[in-house]
Amino acid sequence: MIDPDAQPAWAPGAERSAARDADFDEFTGDGFDDDADDEMPLSTRLSIADTLTLGNATCGFMAVYFTTTGVLIPHLTGSEDGGMARHSAATAVVLMLMAAVFDLFDGLVARKLRSSAMGAELDNLSDLISFGLAPAYFVAVWGMVATDANQRVSVVAAVVVLLAVVLRLARFSCVPMRNGMFQGMPGPFGALTVISIVLLELPFVPTALGILGVAWLMVSRVEYPKPRGRLAVAMLCWIVLSMGLLASWAFDAPGGELLLQTGCALQVVLGAVIPLFATARRVNTFRDNRREARAAAQG
Repeated sequence: MIDPDAQPAWAPGAERSAARDADFDEFTGDGFDDDADDEMPLSTRLSIADTLTLGNATCGFMAVYFTTTGVLIPHLTGSEDGGMARHSAATAVVLMLMAAVFDLFDGLVARKLRSSAMGAELDNLSDLISFGLAPAYFVAVWGMVATDANQRVSVVAAVVVLLAVVLRLARFSCVPMRNGMFQGMPGPFGALTVISIVLLELPFVPTALGILGVAWLMVSRVEYPKPRGRLAVAMLCWIVLSMGLLASWAFDAPGGELLLQTGCALQVVLGAVIPLFATARRVNTFRDNRREARAAAQG
């Protein structure tokens, strides 16, 4: 996700005012330049970071496509094949993981090379597709194909996940965050945690409660660290490992299902443990500041 600190170093008011004046002159005939048609407006030029962001959106859409064609349609037509459904589900999840990789790198590239004027909006729209619509749709389809699932409850859970991502993205756009921290579980991490809960194949009630719990964490004030430096590398390694686990499960490798279950359980545990470490660090910092203030007052 693009960091607010990585926005282009231009004055938004002046640039936008100038852009509006230029557009007005062009349509009214004042100050018309023969080369104006050959010059693309600044706001419509795609940067490298924007291209990565569009890759994120594409992966999210393709995840929905494979979930529909490989899992839902065969189930509705009665032509489902266990192996085919497993391959399609794994492909959909791998695509969501790839979307998370694109999302990770577009932020890094934007900080290094700057983003375009529409970079933040593109990022939010792409995140909504890949980490809102795609996992919510996966949950809804799971409610249709799982033997012990309640379809209506699963649809409600899917809608809650989607709305949680919408609210989180809206809050991210207008509320300043503490440096180096996200408020609420990040969208990519939340989407992968929701998918992990579904793939654990627990009974329906614990699965639904777990999904709702993740949705609550995404809109909560619980802090999660931003993936930078070593944490970004660790996150990338974890995503690659998760892809390997999904591949072993999809191709029915020996121990593949156990490995996938272990990876999903670790994802869920990380989602619960990471904010605890962040909270403990914040409490320790607060205590240290109080001690320094007392020492300064006594001195």
